[in-house]
Amino acid sequence: MYAKKAKVILGEIEKVFDRINSTEVEGFIDLILNAKKVVLIGVGREGLSTKAFTMRLMHLGIASHWLWDETTPSIGKGDLLIATSGCGDIGHIHYVVGQAKAKGAKVAIITGDPYGKTPKLADGVLFVPASVYLGSADVVPSIQPMGNLFEQTLFILLDMIIIDIKDRIGISNEEMEKNHRNLE
Repeated sequence: MYAKKAKVILGEIEKVFDRINSTEVEGFIDLILNAKKVVLIGVGREGLSTKAFTMRLMHLGIASHWLWDETTPSIGKGDLLIATSGCGDIGHIHYVVGQAKAKGAKVAIITGDPYGKTPKLADGVLFVPASVYLGSADVVPSIQPMGNLFEQTLFILLDMIIIDIKDRIGISNEEMEKNHRNLE
């Protein structure tokens, strides 16, 4: 039973990756590499994937901050807000994106529905064509509930992007590990 479900789910993930636009991924990476600092926001399970990405950006030596942390600095010109918004229409995410734009920051949106209202505000959109909660775009359907496929693919995609950035900036795994919290 589990082996059969695993094959179906892994097949879904593979179909999503087959449809991801590499030009959008490259543009997303360029936005990160050209930013003075990066502030990230997401909610729910997709937020957990985004928070993990924030940590790995920090391990790369990129000034990155999770919006909800008390130590997150202000955002402005030269900075980048990365927001994950599965359906592209999450009220408070949309509000924060608007605030970041008003402060002069660039915005990148990762979404399962590029036709939502929030992606229209973005400087860069990375479309992850996976079934997402409340989305309406043409995406890979899933046997899984709500946004599971989007959230799973998002986590893997963001880890792949970390590897791409790591290679671009020429940092080793050992150098990344030096940035890892050592108070454990």
